[in-house]
Amino acid sequence: MRAQLELFFIAVAFFTRLPVPGWVDFAPDKLGRAARFLPLVGWLVGLAGAAAYGLAAQCLPIDVAVVLAMAATIRLTGAFHEDGWADTCDGLGGGWTREQVLAIMKDSRIGSYGAIGLVLLLLAKFLALADLGAEEDYPVIAALLVAHPLSRLVAVALMANLDYARSDDSAKSAPVARRPDAAELGVATLAGVLPLLLLSPREALLVLGASLAVFILARRTFLRRLGGYTGDCLGAAQQVAEVAIYLGILAAWSFT
Repeated sequence: MRAQLELFFIAVAFFTRLPVPGWVDFAPDKLGRAARFLPLVGWLVGLAGAAAYGLAAQCLPIDVAVVLAMAATIRLTGAFHEDGWADTCDGLGGGWTREQVLAIMKDSRIGSYGAIGLVLLLLAKFLALADLGAEEDYPVIAALLVAHPLSRLVAVALMANLDYARSDDSAKSAPVARRPDAAELGVATLAGVLPLLLLSPREALLVLGASLAVFILARRTFLRRLGGYTGDCLGAAQQVAEVAIYLGILAAWSFT
């Protein structure tokens, strides 16, 4: 149990800004095995967003509460995944060859594709969550608690199905670039899908379908353009899956 707890704390330290106990050993091989807990880290991020929204909604307009919830999740993760989305937009939008795409994605500066993509992504999150909270608070809270773990499961699934695209080890995500085995993928899957119990069967079905669609599209795109994935690609997939989950819940409402 101590070994698993250590891996969980390693995942928390790598994917969030939360402090962890000093006894945790950040060995590269352990960092690779800690990826199984990425959806569980999503529980913490979702809880932070849900708490921020729940508190703010008691005394502020819904749209302001949504912004504060988004800010809480971004602050907790250090915009780790949003940065990956922006870099991926720049790389896939501005590069023609595999080498050009990887070089652009490695550049810390943000370009036109990244800036536009980031604005559209945040706007989509805001509008979707604001619509979910138009009549009551529970749909927003449930959506946050479901979307953050499940969208991170999409990233883990990509790790299990693709090779790491970079041949060097200079990227910050290189230490976790290993395929999860069946047991590790099982742990991630359980943590990713368990929050679906917060949704109705119709909502859960559409959310799963939306997540699967993002996985298939991302896998196809990254395999065709890069021959695999990078850390930025995983962040981009998580962000798109998060938005797709919100939209899936909204789409389920149209069938009621």
